[in-house]
Amino acid sequence: MSLAKIKNNVSMSFRLSGLNIKGDALNYLADLLSPVEPSEHNQWIERIIDLILKQGLTSPLVDLKHVEAAALECGRTKTEEADTFFNVISAYDVPHYVYVPDRKKYILSSAAGIANPSIYSDADTKGAMFRERYTKIQQRTARHELFSPSTGSILSTTETSVKFKMIPIEFLLGTTTKLKDVVVLGFLTQLKEGKFYLEDPTGSVPIDLSNAVFQAGLYTEGCFVLTEGWYDNGVYYVKGVGFPPPEPAKTTRAYFGNANFFGGPSQTTVKASAKLKSLEQANPDAMMIFLADVWLDQHMVLEKVRTLLNGYAELQPFAIVFMGDFLSSSKGSEGLTLFRNQFKKLGEMISEHPQLVKNTKFIFVPGPHDPGFPAILPRPPLPKTLTDGLVQKVPNAIFSTNPCRIQYGTREIVIFREDLVTRMCRNCLHFPSNSDIPEHFVKTLVSQCHLSPLPLNVRPTYWAYDSALSIYPLPDLAVIADKFEPFTTTNTDTTVVNPGSFSRNQFSFKVYYPATGQVDDSQIEAYE
Repeated sequence: MSLAKIKNNVSMSFRLSGLNIKGDALNYLADLLSPVEPSEHNQWIERIIDLILKQGLTSPLVDLKHVEAAALECGRTKTEEADTFFNVISAYDVPHYVYVPDRKKYILSSAAGIANPSIYSDADTKGAMFRERYTKIQQRTARHELFSPSTGSILSTTETSVKFKMIPIEFLLGTTTKLKDVVVLGFLTQLKEGKFYLEDPTGSVPIDLSNAVFQAGLYTEGCFVLTEGWYDNGVYYVKGVGFPPPEPAKTTRAYFGNANFFGGPSQTTVKASAKLKSLEQANPDAMMIFLADVWLDQHMVLEKVRTLLNGYAELQPFAIVFMGDFLSSSKGSEGLTLFRNQFKKLGEMISEHPQLVKNTKFIFVPGPHDPGFPAILPRPPLPKTLTDGLVQKVPNAIFSTNPCRIQYGTREIVIFREDLVTRMCRNCLHFPSNSDIPEHFVKTLVSQCHLSPLPLNVRPTYWAYDSALSIYPLPDLAVIADKFEPFTTTNTDTTVVNPGSFSRNQFSFKVYYPATGQVDDSQIEAYE
């Protein structure tokens, strides 16, 4: 291919991405591409553009320095790549991507001109948080087959010739006539006590749910819902309520490419790494153990932890994830000393097994009532002053945030210690008649693609870090540790597990095999 054609191809690709490349940068990139097979040009140009967008451009004009930095990143060898096999990702390190409707693409917040997050955010950040949640669900729902020409009613699986289209709330507010068979995607909220509204970025409308039929799920204030009904005299009468259809992660990536939404050192999603996949499959017996509510102040619980360590000393799990609460109750100022002493005891127990200390990752995630910082999500790790006794015995122990993320090979795992099932059931607008609460809960979670679809007064969140609670694209495994009974449920290619309370639920825990995605129920018998 001639140099002129390469330059034309490069220039067009940059313009389609909303960028203008300077002449010297264009010449430099064309020279780099000239030895490359023409069939691979578009792939390399797309990667260069993605890397340039991640540099936080202040204008659409691309200089030579931007292209050189991106080319250097592309030129790294496989051995230099930062896509390591195992990473624990803090909630504060999760990349923040924002959707750009004009380009129908996600870009990093830094490239979109958004300031670095802070826990001390202004009021505009709160509004932006809800707009981002809405946009994430709206763009996903708009391309779903439900709204294709062959779609039937959202309340029926019967195929008809009816075509549905989501209507913004401002359209309802701007009409003076009765509207029938309208479909609206919105945010359920109480703007006045006892009176519910549906809200989207264009406005809010009072709704009448008295005759509404609810599909499966746990509907709470703070959820985004897809509704069908009619509008008359300033009120939206809802006849059907459902959740926005979820989207498998592979479908999301087909639209948005290999951007690393999950986090970690890799520039692109680990799902695209054949090397990591082969390493993952090479160890089919590798396992991760998840247990929550490990009350270290209870003698019986400590003994069961000792039994667990003794039992797995030979098998050597890849990781053991301990989740709080780590005390059975708050004990005031005395509780801090007790907490520190009991963590030291746990460290001594683990150190009795040198091979576990050497080969197993010990990960600690704080519970909602553990000492430290306020119970606002995401929560920082346990304070070092309380855990240094364990660290002396287990130097490689990892203390992470709540929630946090784990990347193992190509597997993406989200960890969240929160009594979320209990909170959602307590705040449910319409409690499902079907008693299979785990199914309803998991359906809600994957549809909302968010770990805390609750109003902020029920579960406070740092506005600027709300994106750390997003689960879009959906992960392979979500561990939602709740005092509710243990369960394992799969929805939209995502497995959601609750290991239950180790201390309350007869010392039960979950074992996960990343190579196969299998989850096993385990328990230490009480008489042991």
